[in-house]
Amino acid sequence: MLTLDKAKEILARTTKEPHLILHAKNVMYAMGGLAKHFGENVEHWQAIGYLHDYDYEQYPDEHLQHTAEPLKSEGLTDEEIRTILAHGYTVCNDVEPITTIEKSLFTVDELTGIIQAAARMRPAGITDMEISSFMKKFKDKKFAAKCNREVIKKGCEMLNMEVKDVASICIEAMKEHADELEIGAK
Repeated sequence: MLTLDKAKEILARTTKEPHLILHAKNVMYAMGGLAKHFGENVEHWQAIGYLHDYDYEQYPDEHLQHTAEPLKSEGLTDEEIRTILAHGYTVCNDVEPITTIEKSLFTVDELTGIIQAAARMRPAGITDMEISSFMKKFKDKKFAAKCNREVIKKGCEMLNMEVKDVASICIEAMKEHADELEIGAK
């Protein structure tokens, strides 16, 4: 089973850009929050979240096409690799999320981008963010426009959850690491 230490070791070989490392951490903590919500292994879900963009820095235009074989050689299971591949469903591949971890990763990859952007707009960062203020930003299509809201909505549907409920879980999980995620009080 992939550990967080192993995920960090693997990603360090392919990813150096600070904004991509920050994104990996955002997804990692959001996945941990969802793992806790679903009663799953928090560290394992965090490890998957941290490693999900393994090939992005090297192959941004061929994202997830250079992932399966290298991660297999690193010892990841077929299920772990499939989970990582499934976050690209409809965006860069046709690996449909089926399991709860796959659906969660598919959803939070984009969702954490909006959470991060919304937190940066606030004097206290994420530390006092309420779901109502986040949802206003979510509904404003011009805000964090590059984050695909349709993917987020589809992911939430797959999880049989409302966007506000998934976002609440992710926000609370990310609040615990506000300074590390560069979204603490200014």
